[in-house]
Amino acid sequence: MMTTEKNNINDDAPIRRQIDVFITAFRTRDLGLMMSLYAPGMVSFDIVPPLQVVGRERYREVWKAAFSLFRDPVEIEMRDLNIATGNAVAFSHKLLRLRATMTNGQPIDHWERMTLCFCKMDGKWLITHEHVSVPADLEKGSAVLDLRP
Repeated sequence: MMTTEKNNINDDAPIRRQIDVFITAFRTRDLGLMMSLYAPGMVSFDIVPPLQVVGRERYREVWKAAFSLFRDPVEIEMRDLNIATGNAVAFSHKLLRLRATMTNGQPIDHWERMTLCFCKMDGKWLITHEHVSVPADLEKGSAVLDLRP
């Protein structure tokens, strides 16, 4: 577990709760709940195009499109969660497994890497930066989706 000098489990608790809300919002495809986690000027480097999204309202459209791709249930497994927390800034990184069936019937089962950066705003931890990626085979120019932790 990564820590700062002042970091302890109590400092991590609010970030862990926000990550739990993220997982719940993804599993239930609850757009309102998901968007409640983000700061207005957030920046995302997501697994889906475009290269970056700036602003919560623009990112709402990305999540809306993503949620429409899946049938229920959407399963999310999290591993190797690490959190570093300061007074007003925190970040986490983790591995996420996405298991679901797309609306076209195609099953998905792969691991992603995720980093979330938080800032405390008006007493609430909000996501200011989100980075999601999968490894790439540079010679083939394609994502590598069959790796397991």
